[in-house]
Amino acid sequence: MPTYDRQTIDSAGAFLVGELERLDQTLHMPLAAVTWSRDIMLREDVSIADETSSFTNSSFAAAGGPSPAGKSWIGKDANAIAGIALDIGKTPNPLTLWGMELGWSLPELASAQQLGRPVDQQKFAGMNLKFQMDIDEQVYIGDTVIGVTGLVNNASVSTSNAQTGNWGAATVDQIMDDINELLNATWAQAGYAVCPGELRLPPAKFGLLVSRKVSDAGNISVLEYIKQNSLSNSINGRPLNVQPLKWLVGRGASNKDRMVAYTNESDRVRFPLVPLQRTPLEYRSLYQLTTYYGRLGVTEIVYPETLSYRDGI
Repeated sequence: MPTYDRQTIDSAGAFLVGELERLDQTLHMPLAAVTWSRDIMLREDVSIADETSSFTNSSFAAAGGPSPAGKSWIGKDANAIAGIALDIGKTPNPLTLWGMELGWSLPELASAQQLGRPVDQQKFAGMNLKFQMDIDEQVYIGDTVIGVTGLVNNASVSTSNAQTGNWGAATVDQIMDDINELLNATWAQAGYAVCPGELRLPPAKFGLLVSRKVSDAGNISVLEYIKQNSLSNSINGRPLNVQPLKWLVGRGASNKDRMVAYTNESDRVRFPLVPLQRTPLEYRSLYQLTTYYGRLGVTEIVYPETLSYRDGI
């Protein structure tokens, strides 16, 4: 029988393999899932030279004619006509530099090539996974080190407890009321100009909607019923897009689960991202080195009125 100890694996991936052992050569990466590309659009006008991304919000003020709050009526002989006031506010956010160096020795690379397990490709795959996971976290919850928030924990977004909550013990009608209340409230606070088309739920709550039927005699799940009969379907002309999101687990007040309703459009909410670039391959003694770098911004919520959070579901 072959023996294995703690020294049987080196960086080139050389293993002790028995004569009657069949080794699977497939690269099995760590289990990880990222969903940021599904839930947010990118702001692509930023470059590696930029250190800050910003946007503006304009506010207008206009007095009426005879009534300050009325219409702007004027007479034929008017000589004092009201104008319009404009205020432009700027919101800046940092574009933080992200980088990681990949390196391997020439003997290590030669050994890996002989084994058929290219160490350079595997290190690149690991680096890219780290990059994607960092983007995922930055998009949804921001970063405590640089003091920024994300899509599901922004302080400027309206937050309250769900109307009923505790979906584990709630009836189907109560669950539907919670979702409809969230959609209606978000639509109202946006001045009935934008109705949310996206709903994100913790995975366990999403599974609850999939498994429960509308009624004992029904043949449709609560999830499908909500998609087709939500306010979003009537206003936006398309079913409500309901998806699971792991970052909502325990995200609400007192570590309660949270749900989020928003509009996934680049002029409402977006994420500035500078794609990865790399330096030329550098030879240093017996080593080959290269550095990959890019910039991660902060989730820009241009219109906080188009988002809402509900906790305690």
